[in-house]
Amino acid sequence: MIALIGCGYWGKNIARNLYELNQLSLIADPTDEGKKNAVERAPGVTVQDSFNFDDFPEHIKGVAIATPAATHYRLSKEALNAGLHVFCEKPIALKVKEAEELKALAGENNLALMVGHVLEYHPAFLKLRSMISSGEIGDLRYMYSNRLSLGKIRTEENILWSFAPHDIA
Repeated sequence: MIALIGCGYWGKNIARNLYELNQLSLIADPTDEGKKNAVERAPGVTVQDSFNFDDFPEHIKGVAIATPAATHYRLSKEALNAGLHVFCEKPIALKVKEAEELKALAGENNLALMVGHVLEYHPAFLKLRSMISSGEIGDLRYMYSNRLSLGKIRTEENILWSFAPHDIA
């Protein structure tokens, strides 16, 4: 079972998906909006203001983190230190050194650490990757992309942290 930390702008989508998979056990979000999203998208799941990774029920084996980017490193590190598998929305950290530390910590503890680069798994991108790998479209010499909708304006992270990973991958 999974606990979700943060049920706001993007966390509400994670809540819905984990709930539909019958894998969501707990949602923690201190905001009224987050708690409202949680109740709407995951009826019957425990919703609380705060949490302590060390006090999670034993049946919770992993955590999904969908909080502001500036908190990702700290929360991911605390969860890994508590022996929990981690799925964290991007970016995993705001500094490369911190991301490397999380990767090492997950490896040392034999825990999964995954960053939410969801577009990498989108059928259109999978098809393009397959066509490129097979040579179906010839040699790739140049590629560009257009962002027609930037979504939520972010102030704590660089746009490259939010969108470039999808395009580069």
